[in-house]
Amino acid sequence: MNLKELSQHLGLSQTTVSRALNGFPEVGEATRKRVLEAAETFQYRPNASARKLATGRAGAIGIVFSSERNMLLDPIFTDFLAGVATQCSRSDNDVLVSSAQGDEAGTYRRLARVRSVDALLLSSPTIDDPRIAMLQRLGMPLVVHGRTQTGLNYPYLDIDNEGAFHKATTLLIDLGHRRIGLLNENLRFTFATHRSQGWRRALTARGLAAPPELEGGARMTEENGYRMARGLFELSDPPTALLCSSIFLALGAMRAARETGRIVGKNLSLIAHDDGLDAIRPETLTPALTTTFSSIHAAGVRVAEIAMALANGADPTAAAEIWPVDLVFRGSTVPPAP
Repeated sequence: MNLKELSQHLGLSQTTVSRALNGFPEVGEATRKRVLEAAETFQYRPNASARKLATGRAGAIGIVFSSERNMLLDPIFTDFLAGVATQCSRSDNDVLVSSAQGDEAGTYRRLARVRSVDALLLSSPTIDDPRIAMLQRLGMPLVVHGRTQTGLNYPYLDIDNEGAFHKATTLLIDLGHRRIGLLNENLRFTFATHRSQGWRRALTARGLAAPPELEGGARMTEENGYRMARGLFELSDPPTALLCSSIFLALGAMRAARETGRIVGKNLSLIAHDDGLDAIRPETLTPALTTTFSSIHAAGVRVAEIAMALANGADPTAAAEIWPVDLVFRGSTVPPAP
């Protein structure tokens, strides 16, 4: 069935049917639902080239990553990308993933010039991320997964990283811990800075020190978690508890604990941020891991929703969300050993 036949079946103009299928806001919800149900029933799929000519849209959302930091090898990013793809497939949109070979800015400029995507998703923003201002100058719609400290207005979805790590640190303090280590990402990333601020704020609010020696930052891998934890355990006054920015850092910390005769949930407490990855469930570890929790897959779904709304003319200044983060108490957090 083609567009003309579908329109005749519904008793609607081809323009109305096309606009309903492509998410234009001026089409009423009842009409949109009726058109989508009929399209599903008759397995109608619009021709991509014809749709682009009719709507001026590419029907795709773009993501760019640097070849120096291959995000496709990062399980957290790939789960986020899966969420993006899930939402795009629901609305018959594609996801264009590009690897920037040494010239990330040039890749963004090329995508903006040829308009092969309707909007770009920016992940892992840095404190003073230059990509936002550049894309705004180019007139390219964008959504940021996270935030920056640039002072610019832009659409974003973030989680309350500072509040989450403040809450987790406060829990450890309430249990009696006074030396609490932080295994984090590099502080040039905004989320890592926010988590550091939450950790520090909780300690200082109780009159406790937050010395630099108790804080480490590196790419969130198991190996880096192991190395940072070993360094903390070798201090003359080592921490009795660790707060980790990812499950992978926590796995490395658990390996370092075993090698140094420590037992998580006995004489070492451990909390990690859980992105809801299917591959690693914190409740299945031994002991079950206390976590701050927010689904990275759900974030991908929502960011794609925002991006497609922007492509359809939504107000970019209205798209700014900060999700709360749950704290899930399990067996890895106990009072410090006597």
